[in-house]
Amino acid sequence: MFKDRAKIYVKGGDGGNGVVAFRREKFVPRGGPAGGSGGKGGDVYLVASPRHNTLAHFAYKVHFKAEQGKHGSGSNKQGAQGKDLEVPVPPGTEVYDAETGEFLGELLEPGERLLVAQGGRGGRGNYAFRSSTNQAPRIAEKGEPGEERWLRLELKLIADIGIIGVPNAGKSTLLSRVTRAKPKIADYPFTTLAPNLGVAIIDDTDVVLADIPGLIEGAHQGVGLGDDFLRHVERTRVLIHLLDGLSPDPIGDFEAVNQELELFNPELADKPQVVGFNKMDLPEVRERWPHIRDRLAAMGVEAIPISAATGENVETLLRRAVAILKELPPLERKRALPVIRPVDEDAFTIEKTPEGWVVRGKRIERAAAMTNWDYYEAALRFHRIMEAMGVAQALEEASIQDGDTVIIGNVELEWRSDFDY
Repeated sequence: MFKDRAKIYVKGGDGGNGVVAFRREKFVPRGGPAGGSGGKGGDVYLVASPRHNTLAHFAYKVHFKAEQGKHGSGSNKQGAQGKDLEVPVPPGTEVYDAETGEFLGELLEPGERLLVAQGGRGGRGNYAFRSSTNQAPRIAEKGEPGEERWLRLELKLIADIGIIGVPNAGKSTLLSRVTRAKPKIADYPFTTLAPNLGVAIIDDTDVVLADIPGLIEGAHQGVGLGDDFLRHVERTRVLIHLLDGLSPDPIGDFEAVNQELELFNPELADKPQVVGFNKMDLPEVRERWPHIRDRLAAMGVEAIPISAATGENVETLLRRAVAILKELPPLERKRALPVIRPVDEDAFTIEKTPEGWVVRGKRIERAAAMTNWDYYEAALRFHRIMEAMGVAQALEEASIQDGDTVIIGNVELEWRSDFDY
């Protein structure tokens, strides 16, 4: 099954928790804090895999989570880092944030990796909180939650040569003639319901060919199968435009397909084309060839008469396409990888809802998630963070009352103005 779109959920591993521990050794009555910090959670990467050429494997699994970092332990032992998770995708995959639509990157070359969800940092143990004024801290942090998001994946096949034309022009027959690909072939339109890939060897040069499903008028608007597959033409370097020798109007077909390419993406109209007039094994097609040749020549198009069924002139057609391919510059990325913009982590917002006062902000939500509320010192520290960031003052200016609920991330607190340090 060919699948060129998918939506998946990725989550970096949560950081491991820090612990509160003290040295307990003979002849060391006051050993001091010895609680180790947790390990960082694993990251999630998308990796371009040459073993995949569709997104069909995401039909069975859509949730991907990296390993959680290990918790710290006594004797100031650091927790191990969680293992990174690599999710294979076919080369040619574009990655978008499903919620915002933001372009995150694209994977073109086998082995390329794209970080899509970072693991959370490990929580600090009480050894990290020791100081000259607090030599026996009873405080430790929880691990930071890993980054999570839904992704939208779109595949655009990467092929050296794309074979285009109207339905039933013989594209699949040509592909099967020059490669080991075994596409479904029959004498009716839309036999090819999905792009087919094959590899051909032309004069010791390996080239990847893609048979793009037939294009008809209105394809750029989704008529027929065109809208789903036109984008696969975007990454092909050279186009073989195959004309159906039995068509009532091959010239009209030629113009219609080129118009659909331009309407979908003007850049497609600029791709170099090699034109083949197919089905020359049929007497009626061979008879009309001189007339079609002259009409194409008047348009400035030099076509090659071929028969995909018998192989006549097929090698000549491919050699011409490969010669053009060798003169082209290397494949360029559609878009540069995104520039990571610094986020104001201290920024926050306050909203009053029926459930309580909701505080949103990257740093304050992270601090709430990493606070271990089992320790009184941790609660005191979090309140100091709220005051240092201006959150406490902003809540008071918004007329918060004692006993009101404050919601920060997944944490709910009861507000007290007389918090005792």
